[in-house]
Amino acid sequence: MSSHRLKMNPDKTQLLWIGTRPQLFKVAVNEVALSTGPLGFSSVVSNLGVLFDEQLGMAVHVTAVCKSCFFQLWQLSLIRSCLTTDSAKTLVHAFISSRLDYCNSLLVGAADCVIRNLQGVQNAAARLITGTRKFDHITPILQDLHWLTIHQRIKYKISMLVNKCLRGLAPPYLDEL
Repeated sequence: MSSHRLKMNPDKTQLLWIGTRPQLFKVAVNEVALSTGPLGFSSVVSNLGVLFDEQLGMAVHVTAVCKSCFFQLWQLSLIRSCLTTDSAKTLVHAFISSRLDYCNSLLVGAADCVIRNLQGVQNAAARLITGTRKFDHITPILQDLHWLTIHQRIKYKISMLVNKCLRGLAPPYLDEL
């Protein structure tokens, strides 16, 4: 039987201490020695496109998602007059809704101010599609589009995962839980 050694690529490896501010203040280790050289700790790391900070607060991730979405909305606003409503909906779902929904189950329990930022993106997307003004009430617009709010989308995702687990339709790593 051959022995395989685990090789870590220092350019792609990230280390993160996780804890409360007082706990992190007590940490004295700044780097770990690897065979390829020392590797320092980061204040933010990325895993599958999700950004995690030292306290797992998700604010850094949500800020990055919002920035990306608002850029896409700006791009879409430049061509909105050339699009039908259905085309605009399709593009918003492709470029915005998909980003809002990606790994959103990690946002369960996130602070309301964090979720509010994502809701602002969704509201802007709804306004882009419908041509609604910034200060018009958004709830009827979301209802007309048949869109759940961000809080509701997160609850829906978790509910679907639980339902699949209870019915034995979830992936084995979830089903075992």
